[in-house]
Amino acid sequence: MDANTNREKLKNMILSGKTYFYIDYAYGTWYVDGANAPQFMISDEYNPVEAIQKSGAVYDDDITLFESFAQNVSSGRLGANVNSICFRVKSDVSEPTWYRLNVRIADAFMAVGDIDKMTEREIMDHSILDYYTNDRQPKIYAGIIEKRLEEDIENDYAFIQFDIKNFKLINDKYGEPVGTELLNYINDTLRIYCTDRQIYSRLSSDIFMVVTPYSSPDEIEHFIRGLEKRMSGYKGIKYDFAFGVYYVFDRKLSSRIMGDSAGIARSVVKGNVLENIGYYNDSLKTSLKHRKEIEDSMYPALENGEFVMYLQAKYSISDNVIIGAEALVRWDHPTKGLIPPGDFIPVFERDGFIIKLDYYIWECACKQLRKWLDLGYEPVPISVNVSRLHLKSSEFIDSIEGLVEKYDMPKHLLELEITETIENINANEMVQEAKKHGFTLLMDDFGSGYSSLNTLKSTPFDVLKIDRSFLSSFMESDRGQKIISHTISMSQDIGLDLIAEGVETKEQAEFLYGCGCNAAQGFYYSKPVPVRDFEKLMSNQYAAI
Repeated sequence: MDANTNREKLKNMILSGKTYFYIDYAYGTWYVDGANAPQFMISDEYNPVEAIQKSGAVYDDDITLFESFAQNVSSGRLGANVNSICFRVKSDVSEPTWYRLNVRIADAFMAVGDIDKMTEREIMDHSILDYYTNDRQPKIYAGIIEKRLEEDIENDYAFIQFDIKNFKLINDKYGEPVGTELLNYINDTLRIYCTDRQIYSRLSSDIFMVVTPYSSPDEIEHFIRGLEKRMSGYKGIKYDFAFGVYYVFDRKLSSRIMGDSAGIARSVVKGNVLENIGYYNDSLKTSLKHRKEIEDSMYPALENGEFVMYLQAKYSISDNVIIGAEALVRWDHPTKGLIPPGDFIPVFERDGFIIKLDYYIWECACKQLRKWLDLGYEPVPISVNVSRLHLKSSEFIDSIEGLVEKYDMPKHLLELEITETIENINANEMVQEAKKHGFTLLMDDFGSGYSSLNTLKSTPFDVLKIDRSFLSSFMESDRGQKIISHTISMSQDIGLDLIAEGVETKEQAEFLYGCGCNAAQGFYYSKPVPVRDFEKLMSNQYAAI
């Protein structure tokens, strides 16, 4: 068979209607044909890299990739199956046109291939998603979305952005290669689960997004739950997702703004253990802006001494005298004044800054106790809060021990308030360790969680702090008051002291005393006050004695 006949045979191997070519290894030349040949490929015989470079039509980054591919093709270094490369060609519109070039081995002397434009679905294929549509090349993904929203005006659309909660912990525990495998697994699941009507991408790291048409909000939730089920359980690893949803109301907005809105909704449910789907609304945007302002200000505020220790007195109900104090933090902002703790504490707990703030307040308490001792006063104990984030390791115990040693003070004067932690084995170990170090432990918010009674079986705590919500809600009925009374009696029977938080009326104080609880903290006695005001309360008390 002569060369011309062989070439005709090779041409017939190519699907009709496509641009096709073949490569002669003996001469290192490429031959191209086809009625639909793109302008940058039109040539009877050429070096493909030079031809593309001269055309100026292909993006520079892709020419480098194409050059390596062409060298392998021309030298015959091809795999047994189809060998492909995808590259971008400049077009009249802002977004590029994508082409895929496929090459197959024909025999020992030739290879044959085809080239044509890629469809939108092909562009979204996972083989190019990781490189071209993440945070390094976002315009491609954005262009596809905006084109879809412009053309498909009959359907409503929603942006769904999601990520893996605490993905860093997976990398730390199983290693980065496994983390990468998991991300690829999710990407492959999206490729299989999403239909041609849905556009998906990995945006960056572990953040993914799907843009989908919908008929009703229930359809969106059904889609999310089905996708969540398919993505879960890779190699038996336990992980959860956080989803944010933005319903497209104004198609004139940029796809980035709409995607960011879905991201805002996602960020709101990141710390929520009960719900993992958030829906965007204007109030979320305001909330996120407020959170961002706090995060931008917290480190400078710490350096500038804007965080101030307040003390709330603890009283003996029978003697009406101060028997202790709880250290609380207030943010004295230079322009906004006092910022309520509820506005910044949840943010600090979410981003971990609470660890630094706790340590700062612990040291403030130790300084104050040392000052009172130096002045010859007989100080009352100050209790400080230990956030749950501290309970991941024993470092917090070493920090507190260091402060006690630094300020040379009796350990019993610094008490530790910890929220009940029966559901966290590691946290319980840290509580036990703190007890071994000789600290007085107060269980904060007793009665606010389901595990309170179970906690009493083998608790290392010395004092239970009855939660304000438990007190106020159960005081409203005879049955509730009996529950409070029996809880107090049971706690005393096993040797635990009690103090009631949130005592706001004389009636509540008298009821508690009648039940056997003789310690209270709340607005009925004193709100949290600056240290100088607390010292006045103590001075008045000593003067009365």
